[in-house]
Amino acid sequence: MGGHHRVQRSEVRRTGRARQSGREHLLPQDGQGEVRRADGHGDLPTCQGRHRRRRTRERPLRRAALIRPADPTPRPSPNHLATAQVGDLPARGYPGASPITAVRRCTTSPLGAPGPSAAKIGRGGPTTATASRGGMPMSVTGMDADLGRRRPRPAAGGLLDAREALTRELADVLFTSFVRRDQREKGEQYLRGLLRARGRKSIRNVAAHVGGPAAEQSLHHFISSSTWDWMPVREALAAHLEQAVAPQAWVVRSMPILKAGHQSVGVDRVFDPCLGHAFRGQHAFGVWYANEKFSVPVHWRLHLPETWVQDDNRRRRADIPEAVGEETAEECASAAVLMALTSWQVPVRPVVLNTHVTRIAATVGRFTQAGVPVIVRAGGASPVTVRDPALPGYGAGPLGAQQILAAVRGLGRRVEWTDPASPSRTRCDSVAVAVRVGGAARSGRPGRDGTREGELMLLGEWESGSHVPTAMWITNMASVPVGTLLRMTKLAGRARRDLAEVGEHVGLKDFEGRSFSGWHRHITLASAAHAVVALAGSGSAPHLADSA
Repeated sequence: MGGHHRVQRSEVRRTGRARQSGREHLLPQDGQGEVRRADGHGDLPTCQGRHRRRRTRERPLRRAALIRPADPTPRPSPNHLATAQVGDLPARGYPGASPITAVRRCTTSPLGAPGPSAAKIGRGGPTTATASRGGMPMSVTGMDADLGRRRPRPAAGGLLDAREALTRELADVLFTSFVRRDQREKGEQYLRGLLRARGRKSIRNVAAHVGGPAAEQSLHHFISSSTWDWMPVREALAAHLEQAVAPQAWVVRSMPILKAGHQSVGVDRVFDPCLGHAFRGQHAFGVWYANEKFSVPVHWRLHLPETWVQDDNRRRRADIPEAVGEETAEECASAAVLMALTSWQVPVRPVVLNTHVTRIAATVGRFTQAGVPVIVRAGGASPVTVRDPALPGYGAGPLGAQQILAAVRGLGRRVEWTDPASPSRTRCDSVAVAVRVGGAARSGRPGRDGTREGELMLLGEWESGSHVPTAMWITNMASVPVGTLLRMTKLAGRARRDLAEVGEHVGLKDFEGRSFSGWHRHITLASAAHAVVALAGSGSAPHLADSA
């Protein structure tokens, strides 16, 4: 009897410990020292159960370095509430809003570690969760309360918050033309990847920062083989910038993209007058919305050399549309901005055509017929005729632009301007002069504003200490003051600076595919990433911290 009572008392003590720990509930079965687990997974001898319980109690927590005691008050309940505050991001992620507080119920595993949660919490942000292990509450800071994995902490700062808000806002604006929800999600995912990835913005690198290898194939299809049209996205970007900032002009500039291979669409040996030498690669023209503090590309046109346009095999492999034909570089630059201005619902603003033009009359005439004011960079040998009877060269026929300006340099006046390409916005001054000229092939019929049809203005600029013109421009804005014209041309420097400091870092030159449509889709989303960085107000370190 005494032995039987001792067995019962020892089994009762074991039963109480098992209930308190929440791990093992032992019940006496046949009085022979055998016990059965409450979960029904078989019998264990009493001695084996005692040793197993001792080993379990002595087992150290593997992530003890990441978990610290927070509250000594015992919580024996295996089910508890875990409260997590998710960063400082409200529902839309705009700075200044109240933080989200989410409450979730966690289940407890046999070791007391938090199990899978019933709900996911927010987008990113540091997590502070309260869990319990063996009845002792623990505080898990900077970890995923569900899986016990350390989550990357987003860097603090208003700049990253502003970029996060702008990314979501632009995604809502740009992708409204996408009919399918998965395309809108992929568009935002690719946009975030361009902002987060460091180094070359290949599709593989972008996918590694937003979804890993599983996302690479879907993003590759989204860029290279999907059906979405990039033109509505570009128009939406231009309309958004028109409302968000105050652009002064459209700037058109060339963008050489160096390539070593020969499979990428449009790759050939190209001479760029702006660079002054030939290079092997692609030659594109970008249309930038610009003012003195801000510039963003909104439209692109890829110039295809004759070797690509006339090669049926290359056209088929690169999926070049039939409508794309042969054109010169200056025709490509003009068509890029004129197509946007004539087909988009955007205001007509002056165009700064920052590419060397040899056929002055034909190029400026296209803008004049479309009703678009333009100022075009001219070369020293560009032929024009002097229209002012009081100036040297009148009646002499077509003369070179530099020759005409050299004869009237003494009539120039000093113009002060702010250098938009300088980070410190340096105040500068130049000597500028304007001469009324005309294209050699134009007639002399009067126009609406009293000027004659084809009557243009030749603008020359001499920086301090220079004896030859540092810049020459020709414009159809004959009634605009010289100082206003000169300051407008400086916006080309702003676009050049932003391309180097922002555009190249968000992947404008990084597309590695071979298809014509893939190039356009990638550079469209890279332009949106450029807009995020520019609107956030910083031209340096244009990478978003990984906060998800």
